[in-house]
Amino acid sequence: MDISKNGIKNKVTIASLLVALGIIYGDIGTSPLYVFRAIIGTRNIDLTLVYGGVSCVFWTLVFQTTIKYIWLTLRADNHGEGGIFSLYALVRRYGKKLVIPTILGATTLLADGIITPPISVSSAIEGLSMVKGLENIIIPGNTLTIGIVVAIISLLFFFQRFGTQVIGKAFGPIMTLWFTMLIVFGINEILIHPDIIKALNPYYAYNLLINYPHGFWLLGAVFLCTTGAEALYSDLGHCGIKNIRITWIYVKISLVTAYLGQAAWLMHQGQVLLNGRNPFFEIIPRWFLLPSVIIATMATIIASQALISGSFTLISEAMNLNFWPRVTVSQPSDSKGQIYIPSVNTMLWFGCILMMVYFKESAHMEAAYGFSITITMMMTSLLLSYFIYYRLKWNKIYVIGFLVVFGAIEISFFIANVAKIKERWMFLFFEFFIFMVMYVWYYARKINNSYTKFVELGKYSEQLTELSQDDVIPKFATHLIYLTKADRRHEIEEKIIKSIFAKKPKRSDVYWFLHINRTEDPFTLSYDVSELVDDKVIKININVGFRIQPRAELYFKKIVQELVASKELNLHIRPDGSTKYNNEPDFKFVVIEKFLSVENEFELRDGFLLKGYFFLKKLGLSDEKAFGLDKSDVQVEQIPVAYNKICNINLERK
Repeated sequence: MDISKNGIKNKVTIASLLVALGIIYGDIGTSPLYVFRAIIGTRNIDLTLVYGGVSCVFWTLVFQTTIKYIWLTLRADNHGEGGIFSLYALVRRYGKKLVIPTILGATTLLADGIITPPISVSSAIEGLSMVKGLENIIIPGNTLTIGIVVAIISLLFFFQRFGTQVIGKAFGPIMTLWFTMLIVFGINEILIHPDIIKALNPYYAYNLLINYPHGFWLLGAVFLCTTGAEALYSDLGHCGIKNIRITWIYVKISLVTAYLGQAAWLMHQGQVLLNGRNPFFEIIPRWFLLPSVIIATMATIIASQALISGSFTLISEAMNLNFWPRVTVSQPSDSKGQIYIPSVNTMLWFGCILMMVYFKESAHMEAAYGFSITITMMMTSLLLSYFIYYRLKWNKIYVIGFLVVFGAIEISFFIANVAKIKERWMFLFFEFFIFMVMYVWYYARKINNSYTKFVELGKYSEQLTELSQDDVIPKFATHLIYLTKADRRHEIEEKIIKSIFAKKPKRSDVYWFLHINRTEDPFTLSYDVSELVDDKVIKININVGFRIQPRAELYFKKIVQELVASKELNLHIRPDGSTKYNNEPDFKFVVIEKFLSVENEFELRDGFLLKGYFFLKKLGLSDEKAFGLDKSDVQVEQIPVAYNKICNINLERK
């Protein structure tokens, strides 16, 4: 059986291009709502600031988004899938130290999810303050405005459990309308003030950074224009590289036009200070202001939806690559690949509401935005350097050149964003929590696995056969199945052998040992069978891609059906435990769960990791549910684990 799936969608059609526009560009596409307002802030509006600002934005889009992500990073596709975990799966064999960069990148990408929805939605809703009749009702930071934003965000998270397949069909047309609006109103300002085109000259960016007072620190605001670039790579599997690259041409033209239009308005609006005005809504004619706010709100909701869906996918991959505890994952619709993780949904919703209540308005969030995503981009660059060297076979000089150029750019952005740390301190708790969960789970599992003892299965083949035929021992099950970590054909965990030959031995007609092997390919689903003792001891290896939720019971029964149908084994001529009262075969799964014995004595780090691991394990899904055994006849055995027994006990008899 080989039912591997390929996520690549290379066909380019009008429909596929609309899908790409609807899924990929929500975050980066709504950046014009707040980028120029953040660059100008309370500073005097002058040529150096405005021309330098738009020049920096343009060249950031060229280098960070177009060259790094659209041209280069999209080439690092793992069977059509993208994202930092897909990239890690491609390069992890080349360096053990890549675990920490991967955890950092995933942590900050997920943490940034609690700021994108509130800053995007509030930026759009605050545009209502410019609509005649609403200027005294919708005021940035007042209770009503905060309430509207909180309500929209809460509804968005509430409806995640039902899936987005219905409203998802409207995403493409809405984003197309949004980008068309950016072009139309941007061109309108450029035609009135065509002199702004000169700002594309990189000299103006250089002049701003070098000669403008504190110009370098404006990079923190400039960076907001490319915060959605990582999503281009993360959503590669949904749209395919060709659709992303083609639609980016239109999107980039829209974004650059919108930024130039806002810069043109700034240079000719006749006031020295911005005074809280938003250049985005200022370039829109008053008669179209209300429709523009509605369109902007829908675009920001789409941006938030893309980020939420991406977070679900990220945690799903983290679980399957052993970076996150097993939690409940459901499929809310029939759409392929769409998943819903209640715990992540609640965590993100709580974080978003907290951000909105704390910062109150979008202008205050601009300082907090960007820090996390700069770390993600730096970690992606590090992993990408391994990919282009080992997988694309680039010359080492070119790899060093890549690291120097993009390292300098991203470190500059990082330094500029670090200056904002005092305004985003509460973010650090969220990020620290996610990082520690991933760190503890990954490294504690490694310690746990290192203490797992394996034995030669062949040494016990005669005993297993004898036990199977011993009528004195009551039959435990017709088919007894153990989940095993042993990936070698001839090995099995010692604890499984002890479980079979316990004080009450488990007699069975057939002993099955089932190993789930997580592959580096995202959608692999295949298996192989080894018959160690004729019709008595059988080992199955199932290869499951890291984007697939394992369903061990379903796979096992399917494999048995195929073996019986093909008459490879003699199972088809022997009783399977079914009766005239129940035609289901008699399968029994045994899951062995460990708990930390009180006999342990640890060093500080190992003790912290293992205690944290077993604490997280209690909070997560049980093994039977995690491996899809919740419908089966399952026996769970609890065994104490002594990793490092206490040796010196000072006990005196008196």
